[in-house]
Amino acid sequence: MTGLGDSGRIPGMSLNRIVVLTLATAAAACAQLPTQKILTLEVAQQIAQEALAKCRADGYKVSVTVVDHANMLKAFLRDDGSNNVTVEVGRMKTNFVMAYGRASAPPANAVPGQMPPAAGTIYAMGGVPIKVGDQLLGAVSVSGAPGGDKDAVCANAGLAKVADKLK
Repeated sequence: MTGLGDSGRIPGMSLNRIVVLTLATAAAACAQLPTQKILTLEVAQQIAQEALAKCRADGYKVSVTVVDHANMLKAFLRDDGSNNVTVEVGRMKTNFVMAYGRASAPPANAVPGQMPPAAGTIYAMGGVPIKVGDQLLGAVSVSGAPGGDKDAVCANAGLAKVADKLK
């Protein structure tokens, strides 16, 4: 006995039903939720610590801010002796990165002294996107070195430390 009826069909199942069930199962498998990489606390802390270490080695007292994909604070370090304004400016740099998806800096056509159109952002260098491929995982900013270009060097040093984990 094979379990097949006299006509070679599974009892109660027509070929049409089998095809429909097979297609529905295949469609459900293709309709899975997309996967997304996230910035873990451990990686955020490593970025912040390495950025701070680079600035300390260069003699700068800075604040380092790391945010996740939702622009929520993930890690923050304020070095002894860093100015209070570094806290606010660092957050404005990460806000810029998350609003525009690129490193914080004025565009080539910016008028000197012009503020960016998005509230809570700043045209100062030192905010850098944290990406895996084209996916924006978050941002790191450094504030307090004597020039945004030096802030950016420290932020990029933090990213270089975890480059193997951002693949």
